[in-house]
Amino acid sequence: MLMLEFGSRVDFENPALEYRRLFSELLGTFMLVLVAAGGGLLHGKGEISLAAAVVAPGLMVLAIILFMGAVSGAHLNPAVSLAFAVRGDFPWRRVPGYIICQLVGASLACLFLLAVFGNVEHLGATLPGPGYHDWQALLMEIALTAVLVSVILGTASAAQNVGAIGALGVGGYIALAGLWSAPVSGTSMNPARSFGPALVSGDWTAYWVYVLGPLAGAAIAVGCAWVLRGRGGDPISHAAGSGVLTPGERRAATELAEEIASEKAPEPGSTPEAPGEDGP
Repeated sequence: MLMLEFGSRVDFENPALEYRRLFSELLGTFMLVLVAAGGGLLHGKGEISLAAAVVAPGLMVLAIILFMGAVSGAHLNPAVSLAFAVRGDFPWRRVPGYIICQLVGASLACLFLLAVFGNVEHLGATLPGPGYHDWQALLMEIALTAVLVSVILGTASAAQNVGAIGALGVGGYIALAGLWSAPVSGTSMNPARSFGPALVSGDWTAYWVYVLGPLAGAAIAVGCAWVLRGRGGDPISHAAGSGVLTPGERRAATELAEEIASEKAPEPGSTPEAPGEDGP
């Protein structure tokens, strides 16, 4: 069950499998931006409601975490990769590759939208809403991203967004944030999500807001995580995705973390033990 929920820590940290993780980040970010920017584009054309446009990315992230989180961690966001690295749960040497793949995935998604719809509605770019200034959108992005990254750091297993708890928490928050804040800033919370439409459409209006805002918000979230849970990179962070980091359950969290770290799972090609059966 631990392998199904958290994936393999050995595989996640194996340098020989980096191509899988990078492809996972590229594909996952492609899917996220396809839905997020595509929803924004179709809403701009009046073909879907704002609620549909902002809930769809949350549902997409939920699905990505469930089916691909154990491969790359489903960061899908440069701010998230940087936050994990600053916390000590993700190696800095892997950050550039993740960010490049996230930007490429976002750009490919927008090239697809360009081929289907043409260069209309800024290809779903995130922009300050009518009547709002850049500084207002900036403050909104800082606050929204601080909460998003706090949710991710609190539900992730080390640097991996995995399992039902992480999927529901992160996907649900993205949908919730969009429902109330989209008219102000477009609810990006992700420099890659904003990069794709800006690059392909050629409209870099206020793009700085969607770089500075998420990065500042992620920094705030890392600080909050340090206050709430201490420094990262320890066994407790590996158990965060289990939902057992509540008062009085730290021992259970530590034991679960040790099980994950020790890879107590069947070897490839072996027959798993049935529930309730003792090993030989």
